[in-house]
Order: sequence, then structure tokens, then C-alpha cells
Amino acid sequence: MREDLSKSPQPTRGVARDDVLSTLLSAMRLSGSLQFCFMPSGAWQTDDKPSLAALSGKASGTVPFHIVVAGQCWLKIEGDEATLNAGDVLIFPFGTGHQLGAGAGGVLVEPMRELPPKPWRQIPVLRHGDEADGVRLLCGYLQCDALSFEPLRKALPKLIHVKTLGANGGDWLRATIRQMVDEVDRPRAGGISMLPRLTEMIFIEILRHQIMMAEPRSVGWLAALADEALSRCLSIIHDDPTHDWSLKELSITCGMSRSVLAERFKTILGTSPIRYMRDWRLYLASVSLATTGAPIAAIAYEAGYATEAAFSRAFSRAFGTPPATWRTEAQNSHAALGQRPPCSTP
Repeated sequence: MREDLSKSPQPTRGVARDDVLSTLLSAMRLSGSLQFCFMPSGAWQTDDKPSLAALSGKASGTVPFHIVVAGQCWLKIEGDEATLNAGDVLIFPFGTGHQLGAGAGGVLVEPMRELPPKPWRQIPVLRHGDEADGVRLLCGYLQCDALSFEPLRKALPKLIHVKTLGANGGDWLRATIRQMVDEVDRPRAGGISMLPRLTEMIFIEILRHQIMMAEPRSVGWLAALADEALSRCLSIIHDDPTHDWSLKELSITCGMSRSVLAERFKTILGTSPIRYMRDWRLYLASVSLATTGAPIAAIAYEAGYATEAAFSRAFSRAFGTPPATWRTEAQNSHAALGQRPPCSTP
């Protein structure tokens, strides 16, 4: 459940693995976020069903997070319990229900229901209890559409728990958290825009560390990244996704026969090289839909589809919603957060 930052990524995993991770992170778009400060004292507990998704305007990709700035509390998630201390960062990639609290039998508090309506001029600070020494948390969520990319989704745990205090390599994260606290305590012009960016930087850094330091597996995306031949193949696809790669081209580049490459893909990733390429293109198309005003027909062509209708069918199968609906939901997410919608492509 818990990960510190004292470990370093293993260099033996290869440059190709790093290339795949770099292209994934560079293509990652966080379409929305929300932050607030929660300061309870005494005995208290939160609900185990966060209502963050209701504020985002989208049902998928809502990632709750908590940063323990001061004090100590407990976390309960699916029958497991852990003690949290200052410097702990919690990220729930799939919005898994959980409880935070202090003491036993404390009053139920629901901070999400107490937030003032947006837009906000300053980051909200919610206080509970009269005791001077309590717990201080920075809470909220990020809207991460990259979690719709199935290989990445399957590679992540239900909880990422990072301890930054006393960990080698945690200096940058600790400094960023201090900056976030400063933005809350001493509001300045532009602070309401600064905090989401700091939150996003922390999220991407922790996600990168999680992927690079994950335990070796026999199957799945992380196993493919650790496989020299497969990681080279994935790197080729990620580096030039618009190229119409054939199985023959990929097999030659990876130094193995087409049948061996296809079988290894099937065994480790549960898919084929060509289908993986299609899925990556569709994810990139989802990013374009959410962040640009490009015509859907142009996005379809970029994704390798001859017609908008064929693209719409494939996109609907992959994401559970048509491209136009996906774009509308992304715009609604921005509107719910009081942010400007994506600009049109010139």
C-alpha cells in the first residue's frame, strides 16, 4: 500500500521502456482539478463514498487525492487500515471508496458537501472542531483521461500511497507541497490558478515513480515494458503513432518473426500489436477531442480511419461514448470547474 521515494529506477530495464513512458506522460492531459483545505480536530471520520465525480461533470477518470500536511489520521479502504502522517500523499486512480478519520466513533463529516459554489476567489478552507491541534489535509481530485487507456489502467493499483518525509528523493515533492500550503495560507493574485498546476505536477511525478518502481509482473503493460523486445516494439508505436505500422515492419525492427511477436504480445498484453496501435491512436484521439476544437473528421483521419462513421464506432466501443459526447463531457468538466474550454485549433 505504501511507497517511499528512496528507491531508484532500475537502469537495466532499458531506454525503450523509458521512451514509452515519456510518450505516455507527454500525451497525458488532466482536463480538470479541484483543491480545498480540510482541517478537522477531535474525533471525526469521513464518508466512504466520495462524491467527487459529481463535481467533475464526467463519470470516468476522476482521481481523488489527499495530502497530509500536518497531524496524524487513519485511512480505511476495502477492509485495510493504515496510519497517515504529515508528508503522506494518497492517490486513488479509480476513485475507490475510502474513509479518513481520527480517534474512534467520531462525528461524520462530509467536506465535499460543504464546499461553497464555484467559481472561487480563494481556495476553500473547511474547519471542524474547536481543538487547536488537529489534522490538516489538502484534498480534491484530478480529472485524468489517460486512465481510459486500458493498458495503463490495468497497471495501476487501487491506491498509491507515497511517504515524502524522510525519504531520499522526496525533496522536490516536499518543496512543492510547501508551495501549495503557502498558496492557501497567503493568497496572492493568480493563486487560484497556481494550485491546480502544482497538484498536477505532483500527480504526474508520483505516477511516473509508481510505474517505474512497480514490482515485476509476468503479464500486463508493466511486464511488456520490462521485456526488451516488446518494449522496443511499444516504443516504435508510441514514437510514431500515425505511421501505418504493419506486423512485418514491427517484427523486423524487434528482431523476431511475426508469429513470435504476435504470440508474445498475446501472452503478455492480451492483445495484438496492431490492436495495441489502434488503442493508442484512439487514446490520442480522445486527447484531441478534449483539448482542441479540431473537426471530428480530421481527428478520425489522424487516428487512421477513412471515415468519421468508422471512427465513431471504434471510439464508442473503446470509450463507451461517441466522440461528440466525449467532447461535450470534457467541455462540461471545464465549465464545472470554472475554467475556459479548450481553444479551437487554428
